[in-house]
Amino acid sequence: MRTYHAKPSEIHRNWYLVDAEGRTLGRLASRVALMLRGKHKPLFTPHVDTGDHVVIINASKIALTGNKLKKKVYYHHTGFPGGLKAISADRLHAKKPTALVQKAILGMLPKTPLGKKMGKKLRVYAGPDHPHQAQRPVLLEL
Repeated sequence: MRTYHAKPSEIHRNWYLVDAEGRTLGRLASRVALMLRGKHKPLFTPHVDTGDHVVIINASKIALTGNKLKKKVYYHHTGFPGGLKAISADRLHAKKPTALVQKAILGMLPKTPLGKKMGKKLRVYAGPDHPHQAQRPVLLEL
């Protein structure tokens, strides 16, 4: 039996709406990353972007278990000598509420040009409103 490879003409992308209110960050992120990658579809092909579009609302109401809100630290480097910057999860959440969800999901996607293409299909909003009504996203219960 021959291995199946999805062709770009066969790929149909759906739009899904996910409400993050009260959801645990890691569990939500792993499920959404799976959908962005397309692994929930029977025509999944690792070297082809077969994933769907995902809109996440209420990202400011995401839950972190244990003491992660105070102790979890996110690092980035400016590119200059001594440019390592750190910010705790609660300060990042207060400054930019969507960043926690985006960092968690994008960190679970491949670090390749294909992974960047998959990441562009993710839209995260802090509140309940989003500008993607015309695409008629299906509400997804995770």
